[in-house]
Amino acid sequence: MAQDDPTTLVSTAWLAAHAKDPDIRVLDASWYLPSDNRDPRAEFAAGHIPGARFFDIDEISDHRSDLPHMVPPVEKFMSRVRALGVGDGHKIVVYDGAGLFSAARVWWLFRLMGHQSVAVLDGGMPKWLAEGRPVETSPPIIRDRHMTVRKNAGMVRDVTQVAQASKLGNHTILDARSTARFRGEAPEPRDGLRSGHIPGARSVPFTQLLNDDGTMKDPDALRAVFDAAGADLDKPVITTCGSGVTAAVINLALERIGKTDHALYDGSWAEWGAFPTVPVATGDT
Repeated sequence: MAQDDPTTLVSTAWLAAHAKDPDIRVLDASWYLPSDNRDPRAEFAAGHIPGARFFDIDEISDHRSDLPHMVPPVEKFMSRVRALGVGDGHKIVVYDGAGLFSAARVWWLFRLMGHQSVAVLDGGMPKWLAEGRPVETSPPIIRDRHMTVRKNAGMVRDVTQVAQASKLGNHTILDARSTARFRGEAPEPRDGLRSGHIPGARSVPFTQLLNDDGTMKDPDALRAVFDAAGADLDKPVITTCGSGVTAAVINLALERIGKTDHALYDGSWAEWGAFPTVPVATGDT
């Protein structure tokens, strides 16, 4: 069992013990690929962790962009989070219906916006249900709460910055997609994208960072995964994936091993794979 840390990862036992604390706010950040044929809002309505509020990754995003669920403008983030009754002084726990998948994206988003007291529920809803813990269907009573935002621009990267990092080799770029997609051997789920990876990137499929029950591996095992991938953690790290969701699982894992100089490429392969002027590599390197 991972050591509980309210700034990175907490266990279901920890949440059960603290669920009724007045400063705890629980967010269901479930999001699925279209191929999963799952409706996160419907699942939330059918049963969620008591007191949870639904955080819509697609809605709380920058709708001015053609790319999926990009980081929202600060003002939009503040207004949506306030409407969820989440604000200054709250300890936030984020979970999802897959175990540990999309919740890490919302953990990273709150950290990007300057909120440090936020953790992912290790094992998420599947583990909570497997342990016979309570769920409810009624919506929570929400009271507005102001949240101060201090955006940390160093935690996010755009295509120009990633292209420069790829060319100079002064960052370690870690790709959370499957090995087959990284190598260019499997087609991308989004139409119109080239297959392959950012030159110089290393393959760290996010599933390799998890145990069979959907919980995150312990720090020693996480370090072993990064070592096996040839990831140079002496350099700053940029994470990437298909659309900026599972990349955050790598960011969370890095934070768990004490690696703090990491950023996420928000556009990820949805942008890079469609960008005609950036190079694409195939194979293992």
